[in-house]
Amino acid sequence: MPTITNIQDLRALAARRIPRAIFDYADRGSYDEVTLRANRADLAAIGLRQRVMIDVDKRSVATRILGEDVTMPLAIAPTGLTGLFHGDGEILGARAAQAFGIPFCLSTMSICSIEDVRGAVKKPFWFQLYVMRDRGFSQSLIERAKAAQCSALVLTLDLQIQGQRHRDLKNGLAVPPRLTLANALDIATKPAWAMKVLFGKRRSFGNLEGRVGGADSLTTLAQWTASQFDASLSWKDVEWVRSIWPGKLILKGVLDEEDARIAAATGADAVVVSNHGGRQLDGARSSISALPGIVQAIGDQTEVLFDGGVQSGQDILKAVALGARGCLMGKAFLYGLAAMGEAGVTKALEIMRKELDISMALTGTGDITKVDRSSLVIRG
Repeated sequence: MPTITNIQDLRALAARRIPRAIFDYADRGSYDEVTLRANRADLAAIGLRQRVMIDVDKRSVATRILGEDVTMPLAIAPTGLTGLFHGDGEILGARAAQAFGIPFCLSTMSICSIEDVRGAVKKPFWFQLYVMRDRGFSQSLIERAKAAQCSALVLTLDLQIQGQRHRDLKNGLAVPPRLTLANALDIATKPAWAMKVLFGKRRSFGNLEGRVGGADSLTTLAQWTASQFDASLSWKDVEWVRSIWPGKLILKGVLDEEDARIAAATGADAVVVSNHGGRQLDGARSSISALPGIVQAIGDQTEVLFDGGVQSGQDILKAVALGARGCLMGKAFLYGLAAMGEAGVTKALEIMRKELDISMALTGTGDITKVDRSSLVIRG
């Protein structure tokens, strides 16, 4: 086992342990991947202000998100196909997050179902909703989330139409994985992965299986998404969801200040500044470049969370310094899960927390809730 010291080590290990089609689904973006690269480059371009001779012996990275205590300002983002990165991946991710004291969000497009995960963990988790063409089915998902006592509903706004992801199409990504000759040869070299997935609870979309036509067939993910997602979605649908969901509501996929003000006016408890990890509109601005304007526009009304390229504790510190209450991590979570299962997720979280703690100390900060722009050096 190689020594794991950062998220890139987990990424490299994941690339060796799971099939290329699954790895690329997490790792790559849409079209020319301009926005995918900008998420990381723009975070890297923000410097941290080194301070010395300040007493930081007692430090805390704990905070509150949506009124709940968390051990650090981070949540695990909703990620589709998680149970194909490791058998029962959603359950393992939820367990790791809950043991660490941070929120876990289950995707509509998960492999394990809402009920599978709720039956395997001790505490409620967040549930992410895509509103389908069939509003009745969408309402049933909300009712199932209520029954599972989910502590927040995360409504994703930026996937009415799927951006083209070239690698997914070239890989023939399907759920369950399609056994083309190339994929079969790739899977044959990953026997440990195959056995874990084979003996997991499910191998298709657990929330949709048997409830939505085509969800458990061999159609490609892109084709199925195009047939089920609804380009007619509007703010009226957000109002509809708000009317039938009694709990905390998070709106994910806000990248524009005007949209942020509309989102806040719906009564949402939080918005997530996100460009879907560079997987939707290629050429959209990076999430970190959009964050300060959105915080200025609505930060006194609605909590602002950040999603987009978070792969280190330094990234978390930068986003919090720019006004985010907390961050979501997607790719880093999947790298850890694919590399080492639940232990890999825990390892990713430990790496993030240690990096955040040390970076705070070296910027002269003892309390994450007191971090502001004075900790940053913004070039240009």
